[in-house]
Amino acid sequence: MKASYPHLRDLLLGLAEARQPDELLAHITRELCDQEDVALARIWIMAPGDQCDTCPMRSECPGAVDCLHLRASAGHARASDDDWSRIDGSFRRFPIGVRKIGHVAEVGALCVEDIEQDDRWIARPDWSREEGIRGFGGAPLLWRDELLGVLGVFTRSPFCPDTVAWLRIIADHAAAALATSRAFEEVERLRDQLAIENEYLREEVDEFKAPHGIVGESPAMRAVHERIALVAETEATVLIQGPSGTGKELVAREIHKQSRRSDRPMIQVNCAAIPNELYESEFFGHVRGAFTGATRDRAGKFAAADGGTLFLDEIGEIPLELQSKLLRVLQEGTYERVGEEHPRRVDVRVVAATNRDLREEVAAGRFREDLFYRLDVFPITVPPLRERRQDIVPLAEHFIHAGSAPTKGGRPRLSKADREWLEAQDWPGNVRELQNTIERARISWRGGALRFEVSRRPRGRGTAAATEPPLPDVLTDEQLREFEKENLRRVLVETRWKIAGPGGAAERLGIKPTTLASRVHKFGIERPVE
Repeated sequence: MKASYPHLRDLLLGLAEARQPDELLAHITRELCDQEDVALARIWIMAPGDQCDTCPMRSECPGAVDCLHLRASAGHARASDDDWSRIDGSFRRFPIGVRKIGHVAEVGALCVEDIEQDDRWIARPDWSREEGIRGFGGAPLLWRDELLGVLGVFTRSPFCPDTVAWLRIIADHAAAALATSRAFEEVERLRDQLAIENEYLREEVDEFKAPHGIVGESPAMRAVHERIALVAETEATVLIQGPSGTGKELVAREIHKQSRRSDRPMIQVNCAAIPNELYESEFFGHVRGAFTGATRDRAGKFAAADGGTLFLDEIGEIPLELQSKLLRVLQEGTYERVGEEHPRRVDVRVVAATNRDLREEVAAGRFREDLFYRLDVFPITVPPLRERRQDIVPLAEHFIHAGSAPTKGGRPRLSKADREWLEAQDWPGNVRELQNTIERARISWRGGALRFEVSRRPRGRGTAAATEPPLPDVLTDEQLREFEKENLRRVLVETRWKIAGPGGAAERLGIKPTTLASRVHKFGIERPVE
């Protein structure tokens, strides 16, 4: 083999252009095959053993260790129609130290000047004679003392020892280019992963921000829509009142959507779910070292909602001693982080919601009167479902279509009897209870009529309705788990999803809050969107 300077220059220049490892390796073997008298050029790359059970070198290898994988091959056969670009032949793997390729990886560059004079490194002498192979040169691909692979070249003329230096130069450049291309590949992989994660997060945020349209055209709900339209464009504080499960959160989201702040976030805080000792930190944030466990600065909900809307759900649960600090933010637009002395300004619109009668709370001394009047600038009352029966069927159909994909049996439909039955219920749990009832019926539906499972008879209009059959004397394991899950969901609804503290679900059940939280997670129970 005689080195051709123009060809070698093109080869080395091409290394800088290739970005993908396989593209780079293919370029090297193709360019080498364009050299005078080069019959075959191949590159093996270090990688974990992956074909140990079927590898032709199995008897010469300890097995399940890193070895040399053939990744690129190019050549010109003369005596046969063999495709020398294939990388799945008998020499697709080489253990380190085995045969001439393994020897190059273990010891270093190898030069076989003339196979006719020295055939100890040739595994198939007949093949070399038929193809006119006379010489071989091999060099390791080393990058910062790390073995990346082996470059091997078979020639149809004696391999000139002086050419080994060129082969080493090519191998060194190839190793550097391979390391660079792998770095580019890793950057591309991480960029793609980041793009996927960002898209996922955007979808999550969009779903969180997306208004789940308010379903209902009854006179009571039309009045709610009218009040939303009146107040949305203003900066007035809104107090949304109504029983649990009526959809107060949806009203808050609709107000935010129609406001001038719609391009900014709406941050939601469930005041009933925050431990008393963490209220101030949760609302206003804290600085590092402010208390045990404060290992870094943390922004609170007001900072997160700056420029947008802060939705305070279950506002009546805020401890009396913290209400004065909330009042200050509403009046002055300033607050202080825990452990910080200088005030921070914030531009936040507050929308609050409660299922309590705050006037009664004020009278009982459990809620500050001045805070109540600061919140009650523009009240909106969401009526219970029994006061807007016209919305029951549209809501039920909405839940059926939102929660089920068509199957071979089609999609569940409400019969006339179903509609009458649904409208006859009082729904003390309101929209949330209706949603759960529809979800249970949808899950158990296997075609035909929907079966609604409830534990009480309808009130109000006396329409015949099926009641839940009595429990059998002995429950199966599946029935027992479903009974426990339903019991947990019922107590969570009754306690307004308050897990810990006086009157919380854990106290009602007589178990630790951590035990209750573990069971809620185990059964996959999630608080429905109001």
